[in-house]
Amino acid sequence: MTKRLEGKVALVTGASKGIGAEISARLAAEGAAVAVNYSSSKQAADRVVAAIIAKGGKAVAVHGNLADAKDVKSVVAETVKAFGAIDILVNNAGVYEFAPLEAITPEHFHKHFDLNVLGLLLVSGEAAKHFNANGGSIINISSGVSTIAPANTAVYTATKASVDAISSVLSKELAPRKIRVNAVNPGMIATEGVVSAGLHEGDMRNWIESTTPLGRIGKVEEIAAAVAFFASDDASYVTGETLHVTGGLR
Repeated sequence: MTKRLEGKVALVTGASKGIGAEISARLAAEGAAVAVNYSSSKQAADRVVAAIIAKGGKAVAVHGNLADAKDVKSVVAETVKAFGAIDILVNNAGVYEFAPLEAITPEHFHKHFDLNVLGLLLVSGEAAKHFNANGGSIINISSGVSTIAPANTAVYTATKASVDAISSVLSKELAPRKIRVNAVNPGMIATEGVVSAGLHEGDMRNWIESTTPLGRIGKVEEIAAAVAFFASDDASYVTGETLHVTGGLR
């Protein structure tokens, strides 16, 4: 693989499993030193780091719950301490639970918005202070739901529509500092989270596969490939974009 990210430093949030773990592995394979952020599973994060190091890459696990402003500071500080100025931030940490309108509570709302929106804003703001003077790239992992808008996902879909809007705003705000900001919006991907929620089989998957032009759900590698593109100089003139990696489902 060409090492498009040789010498770059990347922070990937929510990176102990699923899409985040695959993004970390891909960025490391392309030459980046990767800070693998996790909030609960140190063991899983350590596995991701060990796999990267075993392949000759550079990685370190960094603990922090990004819904907590104090943790946000330490996550960025530990990244900089380990590897130096940041070139790439991937905002992947997020939570999703579905609920019909009548089941939406303040707790359900805040659980999603505090991490998916506020956490993303706080870590972006903190990381931007420590970006390389030459600029860099922020990639926000949004979701295909922001345009598909499935029933019973009002709060989760609202957080991802917010992520799309924030990506657009920050692409303008950070452009003078040569920091590009783009979003990747995955469709249904076969991750541990999707499997443990039971969504990888049954009605939800059948509905998605039947309405998706490519006729299947996606793979974590297909999301990581899009992220690696945005992180690299191949995307040097691309900012403010939302790339739907959804097999054509909109």
